[in-house]
Amino acid sequence: MIQADFHLHSCFSQDSLAPMEAMIERGLSLGLDTMCFTEHMDFDYVKTTESTPTFSLDTHSYYHHFLELKEQYKGQICLLFGVELGLQPHVLSTCSAYAKQYPFDFIIASSHLANRRDPYYPQYFQGRKEEEGYLDYFHSTLENISSYDDFQVYGHLDYVIRYGPHQNQFFSFKKYEDILEPILKSLIERGKGIELNTSGFKYGLSQPHPQIDILQRYKELGGEILTIGSDGHKPEEIAYHFFAAKEILIQCGFTYYTIFKNQKPEFLPL
Repeated sequence: MIQADFHLHSCFSQDSLAPMEAMIERGLSLGLDTMCFTEHMDFDYVKTTESTPTFSLDTHSYYHHFLELKEQYKGQICLLFGVELGLQPHVLSTCSAYAKQYPFDFIIASSHLANRRDPYYPQYFQGRKEEEGYLDYFHSTLENISSYDDFQVYGHLDYVIRYGPHQNQFFSFKKYEDILEPILKSLIERGKGIELNTSGFKYGLSQPHPQIDILQRYKELGGEILTIGSDGHKPEEIAYHFFAAKEILIQCGFTYYTIFKNQKPEFLPL
């Protein structure tokens, strides 16, 4: 049984309203023994409207509230302190300095923006083919990975397909192999991992992020570091479709998954 959810957001992330206490209580009710909060920090996030969140994290408040709850729930569940850093080439030095300011157990690096545009918003795909939008995103991801080291896993590797005009209908590892293969090899060579992010099921992909053929290729290339996260922003999303995650990983040939404490990996059997 997968008992660790390693991608969680609470009201300290600007796209969640959930109190951390509510998230923890839900995790306890599901029988989890480990939860890692990974609140959003995106430096220089581009606002498209006045109501667009900036995804700026009050890390000081987050950390101190986390410590209070870690003490409160001591002996009931292992709570870990993490962050999801949104990378862009021009803020990598800022991200690196920030990553060293706090004692994070775990850092997810993610691409939310590619060339200053977020696929979440329809403008990303306006005036270009779906394939161009996907390639733009993956090339930006490779640039980030090649230039940044202060993270343990790269998050929701194919995030862009979630918002594509046809989502993953015409998407496959084979079709985008020329860019996806270097991404996976670069991560493995640098000692970094990926996550199986089950939110893909929530968004109608019938697949996790990244989808199964990418996970299979990661394993074939020798990839071993793999965390499992729901990307939950509400209590009811915690451990979402973890039963399917376990089946997929076994199908791909994995026998264990990874958690991090003090940014050091520990491997747990599936």
